[in-house]
Amino acid sequence: MNFVPNALTIGRIVVTPILLVLLLTETLLGQVGALVLFLLAAISDYYDGKMARTYGAQSRLGQFLDPFADKVLVLGTLAVLAVMIPKIVPWWAVALIALRDVAVTVLRMWAESRGQSLRTVPMAKTKTTLQLVFLIGVLVVMAATKFPEMIASPARWVLEGEGYVIPLALLMAVVALTIFTGVWYLFNKEYVSPEQVPDEGNL
Repeated sequence: MNFVPNALTIGRIVVTPILLVLLLTETLLGQVGALVLFLLAAISDYYDGKMARTYGAQSRLGQFLDPFADKVLVLGTLAVLAVMIPKIVPWWAVALIALRDVAVTVLRMWAESRGQSLRTVPMAKTKTTLQLVFLIGVLVVMAATKFPEMIASPARWVLEGEGYVIPLALLMAVVALTIFTGVWYLFNKEYVSPEQVPDEGNL
């Protein structure tokens, strides 16, 4: 049963470039397609972990791939949004999230080299959930700008008008939590044997 959770995780990595290309087309079909793929990827993130726990299908490969797939999806989408809507997703915010992820990944690799695993803390799972929710919200608004004026007008107000402060403030909260979880890992490291890792959690 290891195959199914790992296949979902790998699928999340594979669809990310397609999602980003669709997003960059800036057409109704592209925006909606990107949103649908992102939603499917986010749902797979929940189900691959759930299946691994339910059927006892945890694996060392899955423990590595699951957080890696999340980082590819989140950072890839954030990077494209930083190009398309830099007022809402500034590059420095993307860089801070990326630096945190690199630091935690290096820490995890160091633990793995010693035959241990870094225990996932609940805050890290919350962080990933909030990142996904934020990105889904932004993609919904971007897609809405391609619909008739009654829907597109408020969406443009959020993306291009004074309403941009709303998603920007939400992103700042996400960045703050992301950095906090990184600092937590650095100063409150909990190492366990790979067999003790309860699931393929997000770091």
